[in-house]
Amino acid sequence: MDINARLKNMFKLSSRVTIYVPSTINVNETFDNSKYIDETATLLSDCFGGATSTNALGYWVSNTHGLVKEASTLVFAYCTTEQLNEHFDKVIDWCKTMCIEMSQEAIALELNGEMYFID
Repeated sequence: MDINARLKNMFKLSSRVTIYVPSTINVNETFDNSKYIDETATLLSDCFGGATSTNALGYWVSNTHGLVKEASTLVFAYCTTEQLNEHFDKVIDWCKTMCIEMSQEAIALELNGEMYFID
């Protein structure tokens, strides 16, 4: 079986965009983040055709609060390079909006396995 030959006529989504939606406001105060999860999933679905979410328990060191432990939701989508180029500014703008509205030091954005912090 030649895998490349079998995949030849299929389309490929070579990029993955993941937004880490915090479950805290003001850095370390727990709150209901379901609105932000839904809005993130809607944005990624509108831009890239669909999205998936998964829960994660994360730890990070805040400049002002020390070690913060929080249940984050990772919302991600796969897309083509063309889709990524077309919609990337919307993704960045949404991360900046969440950062401000949730009083975060930064929002984590993972792009193709590399982590960026949007503030």
